[in-house]
Amino acid sequence: MSLRINHNTAAINSHRNLVRNDQRLTRTLEHLSSGEKINRASDSPAALVISEQIRGQVAGLTQAVMNSESAVSLVQTTEANLSEVNSLLISMRQLAIHAANEGINDTGMLEADQAELYNAVQSIDRIAKNAAFGHLKLLDGSHGINGISTGEDLEFVSATVHTIASPQSGYRITVDQEATQARIQGKVAMTPDIIDSGEILTFQEGGRTVQLTTQLGESQDQLQNRINNEFRDAGLKLDAYFEQGRLTVLHQDYGSDPAFTVGSSTAGVLGDRADSPMWVQNGGDIQGQIGGEFALGKGQVLSGGEGTNVEGLKIRYTGIADPLNPEVGRVSLNTNSLTFQIGGNHNQTTSVLLPNTQTNKLSTEVSNESGFKSLQDLDVRTFQGAQDALLLIDHAVNQITSTRAELGAMQKNTLESNIASLRVAKESLSNAESVIRDTDMAAEMSEFTRNQILTQSATAMLAQANQTPNNVLTLLK
Repeated sequence: MSLRINHNTAAINSHRNLVRNDQRLTRTLEHLSSGEKINRASDSPAALVISEQIRGQVAGLTQAVMNSESAVSLVQTTEANLSEVNSLLISMRQLAIHAANEGINDTGMLEADQAELYNAVQSIDRIAKNAAFGHLKLLDGSHGINGISTGEDLEFVSATVHTIASPQSGYRITVDQEATQARIQGKVAMTPDIIDSGEILTFQEGGRTVQLTTQLGESQDQLQNRINNEFRDAGLKLDAYFEQGRLTVLHQDYGSDPAFTVGSSTAGVLGDRADSPMWVQNGGDIQGQIGGEFALGKGQVLSGGEGTNVEGLKIRYTGIADPLNPEVGRVSLNTNSLTFQIGGNHNQTTSVLLPNTQTNKLSTEVSNESGFKSLQDLDVRTFQGAQDALLLIDHAVNQITSTRAELGAMQKNTLESNIASLRVAKESLSNAESVIRDTDMAAEMSEFTRNQILTQSATAMLAQANQTPNNVLTLLK
């Protein structure tokens, strides 16, 4: 054994261990006091990166849940206002039915019905103007799609949230083939002899049948009027007319789907064979492009193809196509849908379009004998006006209920299901972060006890090591 006084190696060793144990004890205390085993990057650089990413995801999901709940509130507010519009439309329908009771009503009653109907129209306009969610107007058309068509016989029908707004010049509409109607023309002229013989004509369309027999001395004009009256009374969507003496039957709707059946007791008057029904389905759908992109034709309506910029855009063309000049006009489109961030990451959004429920925008495409252009024009003071009012009101009811159904589907299938999914994802991510970052208190307490004992032991040994050089004094005595 040697004794040295310039360098106390034992004390240095004890001090080094004391410092190390104290650092460990301090770190353990930090873990226990914070509840986290990663308090700084040096604790675990890789785990810190993953943990912070998960924290960002959890924060995003938390806010996305709140966003979705706010979106549900907006949809519910909109639907509540539309429900009131529905109630007013039902009241208007009842008024129209009352006004159509021509055998009982007098002028005073009709004026009262018209006044009440006008008041309901004003109420619908008031709801459309005032319905709001915070500062957002809901039903005035400011959060829908506005489309304008330029071109003869061209009409903007609708668009969806998937439709991209058009360039300033609008989408170019080209038509290669116009829509046609299912049509049949007899091969044999309807002569007076055939009419006088009591020709039996049969027509069937939409599950309804009309059968009539020509009458002695009946002219072609009289027969034509009688056939068309029978069609109208039975609800067949057919028109009949004579062309060069031959009977022609035409379906009122355009496209490849509409069809009907005809028959005649004389071969060639309508059917190819006597007393044998003939199926007619030779109409064609419109063919063309929107903005130079694929479009699907259905009757007179062109719809933008799925996955294109014009997806969901519908236009109607009622003219005749010119092969030498296929461009029939342009459609300018401005979308202002409400977009909700319903996910915790980039571009996880959903959008909704809100309709314009002002009465001058409802039932604008319903043909009627009174010339009503929209719900705002209704006048039930005449029998025909009351009948036509029913047509427009029923169409408006369908418009409003369809919108309510879309909003309800969005709330149930998009927003509420998304909220449930986000909460599950948040729970899973929170658990993952806990595994990475949270302190295991039981294990950490064991480590704390160990480090505390080692620190105390190192302190005691440092004191002993510092006493060792004093033994040199005994050699000097």
